[in-house]
Amino acid sequence: MGRASAEPVGVRRPILREAKLKRTTINVQNLEGLPLSDAIRFGDLLFVSGMVGMDEGGSVVEGGIAAETRQAFRNIAEVLAAAGATLSDVLKVNVILTRAEDFAAFNAAYREIFPTDPPARISMVAGLTIDALVEIDVVAGVSNRR
Repeated sequence: MGRASAEPVGVRRPILREAKLKRTTINVQNLEGLPLSDAIRFGDLLFVSGMVGMDEGGSVVEGGIAAETRQAFRNIAEVLAAAGATLSDVLKVNVILTRAEDFAAFNAAYREIFPTDPPARISMVAGLTIDALVEIDVVAGVSNRR
């Protein structure tokens, strides 16, 4: 007599295939020396870590939410460029504001950066681990043809 199968009749096992996508780490800034990468590219997607409006000297820029927003996106653009992308390749933006009352001024600065066809976005209010008004991270699409 044969042994009974441990699998129920009609149940298929998944076919596991090895992923052919490569994970690449991109580091441009990381001024604070934190244990994180500026970005990770996986296939055609680029995941950029949260950026604040920090200047090259490691200080948050002065001038309020608009100035910090512009500087954060300059920092993001630098990381995108290192991966062969631009702000026009951004698909999704995650925004953390520390004060809800800054939302309108943030949106005004954001419209300067994305005047038409802005990426998908979520905005929230929460505390940050640095004395900044905004932190922004993005996901961008990066073509292999670049």
